[in-house]
Amino acid sequence: MKTLTSAEILEKVSESSISKATAGAGRLLLLAVMAGAFIAFGAQASAMASFNLTMNPETFGLGRLASAAVFPVGLMMVVLCGAELFTGNTLMITGVLDRKIKISSMMRNWIVVYVGNFTGALIIAVFINCSGLLESGGGLLGAATVNTAVSKVSLSFGKAFLLGIMCNWLVCLAVWMSTGASETMGKIFSIFFCIGLFVLSGFEHSVANMYFIPSGMMAAACDSYVQLSGADVSGLTLYGFLMNNLLPVTLGNIIGGGIFVGMAYWFSWKKLQ
Repeated sequence: MKTLTSAEILEKVSESSISKATAGAGRLLLLAVMAGAFIAFGAQASAMASFNLTMNPETFGLGRLASAAVFPVGLMMVVLCGAELFTGNTLMITGVLDRKIKISSMMRNWIVVYVGNFTGALIIAVFINCSGLLESGGGLLGAATVNTAVSKVSLSFGKAFLLGIMCNWLVCLAVWMSTGASETMGKIFSIFFCIGLFVLSGFEHSVANMYFIPSGMMAAACDSYVQLSGADVSGLTLYGFLMNNLLPVTLGNIIGGGIFVGMAYWFSWKKLQ
């Protein structure tokens, strides 16, 4: 099979929005829980691969590179196994623009999937914290988990918003390219490089943060992890999580995927000559 052109990818993405908009809530929720868990697995594995490097300022860049090499597996599982991910579903805007689905149907999908993604990510966060894995490296993984969460809730609204835009711009490009690839390896490589780029750059992904920040909040309950991290955890609260990070990052993710990828390609191939 040949690789699809951008115009053909647009039609395929737009058409897929119909099944997403009309799917039953139960199916959507279950597939969304799975997607949240898949992204959380990738997030945890990326932290495990890099914690001894990211805790040292001299090797921080190498730590980011190690994370970038592992984290993309989460989206690979979403795309290849079949699951519903909020950030990728921002591309449903193409179906709205084509008048194949209503805005209300798109919003229904986003809400159900967002809740499911959150649930799946929280399940893995609880499992990891209860499993004892954060004790890895003499507790350095737990300390790195606390540091990651603190750094995310310490972002200003504007910075988190912009980092969210750039993140989902790349995530949706990964989905876009993988949609155009006809072979499994083509899909894997499409995902690997785009997702690796956003992780290496330090951009903000709402669903990944549904794992990273709650996991850090749970880890912060252990004084030894906090002491090892040397972080000020006073801002690591539910309010800090939801308002300082998740809200601006989610809004940025919607714009990054919906406008800079979905709408941009729709106008390129449907309106502009």
